[in-house]
Amino acid sequence: MKVKWIVVLLSCLSATPTFAQDENTVVASGRVLNADTKEPLVARITYQSLPYGNRMGVINNSSFSFPLFDGERYSITVEATGYASAKYMIDPAEASEGKIVKDIELHHTTGNVSKKHSAGTVMRLDNLIFEVAKSKIDPSSYQELDLLVAMMNEHKSMVIQLEGHTDFVGDPAKNLKLSQQRVDEVKEYLVKKGIKKERVKTKAFGGTMPLSHENTPEARRLNRRVEVRILQN
Repeated sequence: MKVKWIVVLLSCLSATPTFAQDENTVVASGRVLNADTKEPLVARITYQSLPYGNRMGVINNSSFSFPLFDGERYSITVEATGYASAKYMIDPAEASEGKIVKDIELHHTTGNVSKKHSAGTVMRLDNLIFEVAKSKIDPSSYQELDLLVAMMNEHKSMVIQLEGHTDFVGDPAKNLKLSQQRVDEVKEYLVKKGIKKERVKTKAFGGTMPLSHENTPEARRLNRRVEVRILQN
């Protein structure tokens, strides 16, 4: 009889988890590296099954290893302070001999305006603050937005997509609307600072793509975010 084990991590771990593997289970593993130095980088690694996140886990380490059950695809988000977050989708159909090995490189965030970020890089605006349940930007956020302006001025061909997310609490339609209003406000700020509107795309996700499914204040704060995706550079 085939036995399948389900691993659900409800809190952060200090090391990569161990698990039992049967012959049909695909294992995803890899390292987190500083993109500039190629040295190991301790990061928060969040993974969850798609599309509903029924299985999820969080790892705090410079490496990861977790099973992909039942042929499900998984999303993986890797975050470290001072670095642009990275998001990937892992498909067990791409496994070789029951394994998927993927090293993930993280790039420094907008603080380094001269750095050329490759297309597909995602940066989270950690210091972007809105009024509660509103789209008005708090003035304390201007410094980080000005760094984004400086980066786009430094790289004249850069095209970005602002992606708005809320937590998953409340009315989904209202969350979607709020996330759109917030990215629209950020775009308006950038345009007022001289960035051509054609270089700034927007997309709203509401609460459909949480980084965490935990119903805690910290998890909700983590889920409320605006991310910058580099479309062209």
